Amino acid sequence: MPLAVVSHVTRRTGPEAPHHVAVIMDGNGRWATRRHLPRVAGHSRGVDAVRSTIESCGKRGIRYLTLFAFSSENWRRPRDEVSTLMRLFVTALQKEVGKLIENGVRMRVVGRIDDFDASLRALIRQAEEQTAANDRLQLTICASYGGRWDIAQAVQRLLRARPELARTPEAISEDVLAPYLALAFAPEPDLLIRTGGEQRISNFLLWQLAYTELYFTDLLWPDFDTEALDAALAWYHGRERRFGRTGAQVAAATG
Repeated sequence: MPLAVVSHVTRRTGPEAPHHVAVIMDGNGRWATRRHLPRVAGHSRGVDAVRSTIESCGKRGIRYLTLFAFSSENWRRPRDEVSTLMRLFVTALQKEVGKLIENGVRMRVVGRIDDFDASLRALIRQAEEQTAANDRLQLTICASYGGRWDIAQAVQRLLRARPELARTPEAISEDVLAPYLALAFAPEPDLLIRTGGEQRISNFLLWQLAYTELYFTDLLWPDFDTEALDAALAWYHGRERRFGRTGAQVAAATG
């Protein structure tokens, strides 16, 4: 059964869908191991769950979907598993782009893209170009991504663009730095879903998740389906998002 870990206890008003949902897709390997299958079978089945989630989010009016596909730490996994994941990434890009275009989905890949080989980088660029005109759903794939890397590269980009700030660091505010983050094109996530039973964010969107509602489920990612997504959304609809205010202030603002 899904397990939701909450950060506060009052309720959220309004039934509207979250604008931005982020997902840590965890449990592919365990799904396969429990079925006495090689881990690659779990990763392959996980692609089906990705496809289903993209379609379901589009139908439910969610405008941004961000998926944590491969972390900067995942390079530490066994070499054969990493190679398999890269092959699956290539296959998915080759097979799924047509469906993304058909469904009005724009795809971006963010992370340390230079870590990938030249052929995969070329496929990423091609998929991004082919879907650039779509606006029904903004899909972001975080690959070779880490939240600490994101903040560090944002500082580096900011100082390259505005080197005078190195002499006046007190002028660097959150608003000044934010446009240089990897997901600056998207609003901060309203809802984070993590499958697989773990209750941590694992270096994912450290800046962006500051006020995100966190939903954890014991379901392994290949088992995450439309019903599971709707359960997460129903939980989200029961939250009150205060952003540092009191419940009375929120009620007054929305009343």
